[in-house]
Amino acid sequence: MKDNRDNQGNQTIQRNGENGESAVGSTAASPVLPVAPTRGRLRPLGLHEVRITGGFWARRRHINTTATLGHCHDWMERVGWIGNFRAAAEGRIQQDRQGREFADSDVYKLLEAMAWDGGVDAGTALDLITDVIAPAQEPDGYLNTAFGRPGQQPRYSDLEWGHELYCYGHLIQAGVAQIRARGEGELAKIARRAADHVCATFGPGGIEGVCGHPEIEMALVELARATGEQHYLDQAALFVDRRGHGTLADDEFGRAYYQDDIPVREAPVLRGHAVRALYLASGAVDVAVENGDDALLAAVVRQWETTVARRTYLTGGMGSHHRDESFGDDFVLPPDRAYAETCAGVASVMLSWRLLLATGEPRFADLAERTLFNLVAASPSEDGRSFFYANTLHRRRRGTVPPTDAASPRAESSLRAPWFAVSCCPTNVARTLAALPAYLATADDHGIQVHQYADAEITTTLASGGAVALRIRTDYPSGGQLTVRIARTPDHPWTLSLRVPAWTEGATTWLVEPDGSRRTVAPGTATVTRRFRPGDEVRLELPMAPRWIAPDPRIDAIRGTAAVQRGPLVYCAESVDLPEGGEVDAVRVDTSAEPVDGPDATVVVPGDLTAPDELPESTWPYGPPDRAATPSAESTGIVLVPYHSWANRGPSTMRVWLPTRPEERG
Repeated sequence: MKDNRDNQGNQTIQRNGENGESAVGSTAASPVLPVAPTRGRLRPLGLHEVRITGGFWARRRHINTTATLGHCHDWMERVGWIGNFRAAAEGRIQQDRQGREFADSDVYKLLEAMAWDGGVDAGTALDLITDVIAPAQEPDGYLNTAFGRPGQQPRYSDLEWGHELYCYGHLIQAGVAQIRARGEGELAKIARRAADHVCATFGPGGIEGVCGHPEIEMALVELARATGEQHYLDQAALFVDRRGHGTLADDEFGRAYYQDDIPVREAPVLRGHAVRALYLASGAVDVAVENGDDALLAAVVRQWETTVARRTYLTGGMGSHHRDESFGDDFVLPPDRAYAETCAGVASVMLSWRLLLATGEPRFADLAERTLFNLVAASPSEDGRSFFYANTLHRRRRGTVPPTDAASPRAESSLRAPWFAVSCCPTNVARTLAALPAYLATADDHGIQVHQYADAEITTTLASGGAVALRIRTDYPSGGQLTVRIARTPDHPWTLSLRVPAWTEGATTWLVEPDGSRRTVAPGTATVTRRFRPGDEVRLELPMAPRWIAPDPRIDAIRGTAAVQRGPLVYCAESVDLPEGGEVDAVRVDTSAEPVDGPDATVVVPGDLTAPDELPESTWPYGPPDRAATPSAESTGIVLVPYHSWANRGPSTMRVWLPTRPEERG
């Protein structure tokens, strides 16, 4: 693995400063980062270096800060998940515990979000919740409200389903977030005691097992990076190497469900429970990067490639099975049965980001962009107080409005629900949005790379020396104009790199340099290398015309359909935009004419609705092709909306993949 950082040398984990913050691979003394590798092709720029100042993601992050964090806190107090820690400390947990065995983890994810958020209110809430958690930790570092106390199952008696190590993973990530964003406090101390307990219990000579739900692996690596303690990295590597050797009991879904069927280095594709698979892959990348293990990294890259090519939805969603929340076989991607769990979307972004940092290849940022805009952004409602757990691409029934005062069954409503009996997704979205600026840009020995586009300000120090400040202005994803203004620069040449998204293939993308010269650039990376001056501007002009997307013919469930994408956004038909009484399943589109932009971020596609009175009635739903229904003469165009916005206007039906007219299919 090539390492391009001048300030690293042969170091792996180096501690710097009394608060446990590592300066390895960073030009700043305190890398405020969710992922801070000490080696790799690119160095991430953190929350101290990147600030989102406006536009799509600024609005989403504002809602996250002002609504979602408090909403999640209130609900976890209401349903008793925070109270579980009080009950554990007071000796009444057996009779008073609430929620599933993994409920602790959602409290920890909320704490991580609060740490990254940076606001005073979030910091106060973080401290208050930490004060509740601390008394529940055992003297040896063990901390779980579902196991280990009188009347409960013994510690680690159910590694397949107990989620104890999984919960530790989220606790440790919250502790790392506090170390990096706010300085080491009580939460970080709790996390370190828990991590030391894990290493003592599951290290060499201890329990030779793994958790049924991977997560602990990447958390331990990040703690090693934050503290400089090698034994955390060693334990993470041990967990990765143990996986796939049948240490967990077989169950109704098979060992592939929790990736214990094939060693990580040998697996050809991501399989089983989608979130588990993606978390494990993320942890494996972290281990590979820190240990310089090129073979392990190559194995994960291979799995990612095959999964993206054969097991990923147009929205970036992963997981087509509801019963076990898992990947299906190759090309089994039914839109109406898409599970595409929000947490799997978050995990996919985490994996793509790690692979981007390790390799520098823009294809990983392409998938992260697709998933952020079309899945992560789709989960929360416009007010940030209700969420999708699963993300279907075709909703056949309108459903009913979920209750606002009770948790809903996951994935059951056509509308977002305020809370779920299993509420991993709201807190996962919250921590992702809170840390989002750290996923925008990177640096290397040659300059700065911008991977995700938003109004932003970037301030950092180049490896070659000298401070750089950039101002990015864009109306992306509504528009395709991106302007990078150089506000500060050293007096020597360096390289500014901008990602040209893969979705621009077949269209013209222009790069305009500071001297006004224009050149076309292909999908991948556009670079400008020069001795910049303050006030210089580099402009990227992306083609934003809506376009038809055709599915791979091997995806049986959507053969004979088409979808529309505009820029990075996938579009859908929603029944509220159809003539009264119209349903999305009656839509037929004409792909011989191009989609066009409509008002208010909509797209209009040529097509019509099947007349309801012309739908065939019979005792058998199959017959010759000439039984096709008659299109209505009343509709000449279908209005589509961004997929991430659907279900914000009341109960509706929806579909992404639209049937083409029969005559188009030959």
